[in-house]
Amino acid sequence: GLEVGSKPELMAALAIHEDDDSLLICNGYKDAEFIQLALDGMKLGKKIILVIEKLEELNRILEKADACGIKPGLGLRIRLQTKGVGKWATSGGEDAKFGLSTADVIEVTRILKSKKCPSCLKLLHFHVGSQISDIVTVGQAVREVARYYAKLEKMGFNIDFIDVGGGFAVDYDGSRTTGDSSMNYTDGEYTRQVINTIYEVCSEEKASHPHIVSESGRALVAHHSILIVEAFGSIKKRPPRPNAPEPNDHKLIKDISELASMLSKGNRRETLHEALRIKEEALSRFELGILELEEKAQIESWFWHVANEIVGCFERDQRIPPEVAELKDQLGEQYLCNFSVFQSLIDYWAVEQLFPVVPIHHLDKKPTNEVTLVDITCDSDGKITNFVNDGTSKPYLALHDLNGSPYYIGVFLVGAYQDVMGDIHNLFAPVPEVHIFLDEDESTGFYIEEVVPGNTIREVLTDVQYEPKQLIRMLKKQVDAAIKRNDIKPNQGMKIIRDYEKLMDRSTYLKLD
Repeated sequence: GLEVGSKPELMAALAIHEDDDSLLICNGYKDAEFIQLALDGMKLGKKIILVIEKLEELNRILEKADACGIKPGLGLRIRLQTKGVGKWATSGGEDAKFGLSTADVIEVTRILKSKKCPSCLKLLHFHVGSQISDIVTVGQAVREVARYYAKLEKMGFNIDFIDVGGGFAVDYDGSRTTGDSSMNYTDGEYTRQVINTIYEVCSEEKASHPHIVSESGRALVAHHSILIVEAFGSIKKRPPRPNAPEPNDHKLIKDISELASMLSKGNRRETLHEALRIKEEALSRFELGILELEEKAQIESWFWHVANEIVGCFERDQRIPPEVAELKDQLGEQYLCNFSVFQSLIDYWAVEQLFPVVPIHHLDKKPTNEVTLVDITCDSDGKITNFVNDGTSKPYLALHDLNGSPYYIGVFLVGAYQDVMGDIHNLFAPVPEVHIFLDEDESTGFYIEEVVPGNTIREVLTDVQYEPKQLIRMLKKQVDAAIKRNDIKPNQGMKIIRDYEKLMDRSTYLKLD
């Protein structure tokens, strides 16, 4: 089956969905066009379920379905009290953006009974967040929705499906823990937890056993995509040893160079503190105009040389003082890579999602450099500075020297969200822009200089390689088949095609009344 959350996704799904025995589940907020499109799909014999996200949607769906002369398939998204864990925990719980409260659910049952259509309720749905790392949370959420299912059955609603939503995690860092980038369960354990929990609740309540639906997109698609970036240059901060000071050089230059010659493991922290003091004094003197630019440059060169030597003195220590760790970060080498973090690794930038990153050639040679990766954007945070490290994370990646030939790095498990989140997540296009300028001569006090329209559904579908003409042909083929089966009249079929074609040139966003 397929799951959609917007009009463009539904338009693509209607054409692609050819197995009338499989489900097509419609999530997300719905306007009149969205609802009509789904009802048209039901006329074609598709098993479509419109999930109610908020109470107001119900009457709108029932009114349109009554006008079409069909009984809609309905689902309810329950706003569970169980909350997820990790970065997406706010997707669930009582403060969640989507879903119906218990009182809302009771109101839905009242409306359906009053309209004499309780059989329209086909599915219960919940979603407590993406990347649920702890199997205990999975069990709690499933148990809670199973209780809703059993109690509603006792109230006379014979529901066919429990939709356990998404959340099935991916072990990005390999630790098999409840960390944000991992999971403490296997595929088999997740499956058993879901099935056994629903079975136990239904047995206790003497309720019938439902079909179980999952929308775990991340677990299905994360592995299908790899981002390959080319490192084409480096920014090196490890300085060469400066020239020995001359007799006439500034006293601060002589002092800091002497520190370098006297450095040992026993005085390494004291040396660092003294070097920092000299660097600060040099800055103060420079600001007062009593230190020349050349002298400041020499002192800074000596400081970074001393700092590099001090970091080397701590290389084999298990515990490194924070001030030394900060120096190590500042001295780290950066590889320039031909990509944009914001376009291709949006989750790394937005929620600090870890991805496995490794070189994809020279694997027969030991890497020698500890580096971070920076992209080609003008943003200072366009960089990767946190890497998977045997179940934990580290601020550097071990890579080989750049010797002038192409050097490629692979970022793995990026198949979930990264391709479209940077621009058109859910196939929502960039928003329209209105350029407004103040103008006292105008009666309104302003004028509209330019309106830049957002992309249409047709343009967005084309961008993600769904050819609109092909989708229309595919849908027309299904309409023709429905006419031959006598499921719909020819004029109804032609109207479905005309409405579908018109929607291609509409905005991807909701049409608000």
